[in-house]
Amino acid sequence: MQETDPPPPEGRVPNLAFGGAPTIRDVARIADVSIGTASKALNAGGRLSQETRDKVLRVAREIGYRPNDLAQSLHRAKSRTIGIISNDSFGRFTFPIVEALEERLAEEGMAVFMCNATDDPARERQHLDQLLGKRIDALVVTARRADKRAPIGPLAHGLPVIYVFSQADDPNALSLLPDDEGGAVLAVAHLAALGRKRIAHVTGPEHFEAVRLRRKGYRSVLAEAGLPEIEGFYLSGVWSEAWGREAAARLFSGPQTPDAIFCGNDQIARGACDTLREIGLAIPADVAIVGFDNWDVMVLAARPPLTSIDMNLKALGREAGDSVLEMIAGRKLSGVRRRPCSLVVRASSKP
Repeated sequence: MQETDPPPPEGRVPNLAFGGAPTIRDVARIADVSIGTASKALNAGGRLSQETRDKVLRVAREIGYRPNDLAQSLHRAKSRTIGIISNDSFGRFTFPIVEALEERLAEEGMAVFMCNATDDPARERQHLDQLLGKRIDALVVTARRADKRAPIGPLAHGLPVIYVFSQADDPNALSLLPDDEGGAVLAVAHLAALGRKRIAHVTGPEHFEAVRLRRKGYRSVLAEAGLPEIEGFYLSGVWSEAWGREAAARLFSGPQTPDAIFCGNDQIARGACDTLREIGLAIPADVAIVGFDNWDVMVLAARPPLTSIDMNLKALGREAGDSVLEMIAGRKLSGVRRRPCSLVVRASSKP
């Protein structure tokens, strides 16, 4: 007698060979329903019995059916994808933002496409065209500096756009930024609370808006605390450890020397620490130091570990995700929103 394969267990779909990837027609045929019914079940739509819906979903799962995302996006006029264009080639500021943004959007079943424009207008235009060709539902623009830029475009009419750690020179655009001035206030108020009376500020280039805002915060705390702005205690240079070393050497070669230094970023602060050790000063006993950015690579490797201002970039990214979802749903959002920073105290300024 000729042997035959045993019938599949009840409730299981037999292994069937397909000429290519399984289609919705295959799902409908095996589940013994119409293509329309299969479509409703797969898209959680229509009025179907739970038994029919479960049967279609089980068949689709067991034969490995995957819906055609492009076809679905055309059908519902939504791709459930978000485009991101950044010019932060190092990813120092963008990566935490994008990580949190992607996590928030994934909760809603949405995906992201990220492109790096590397400060090249032609490349940005190319990436924008490609993203628009993918029918993205919204666009997020990020950068390695929060200064104003020309609005990105041209865009598809009505496409939601949000700038994160970047801002458009357009009052109708939505920009999410860390509060640089508020962060500086936290840093200098912390030093003043330690009893420091001669607080210097070493920072980056003044054409950065963040530098100007942080200096404003520094000066406001000195004024409120009744502390002097000592001549030569404000030094502007570049964002580097080398500048931090050079600036610290200048500060301690004059007639008055500081008992605290607020640095515009962690690289400058780490360089300043190097110089202080070389000239025999103890941190924080002789000089307390606070940086800005709370960049783990810098603050934890410094000796001693650096107190720093955290810009809470992940919180900024998550808020960007919430805002994107609101804008896709039709809400109009605009203006510049500056979000609070946090002070992270470590050994460089502990009492």
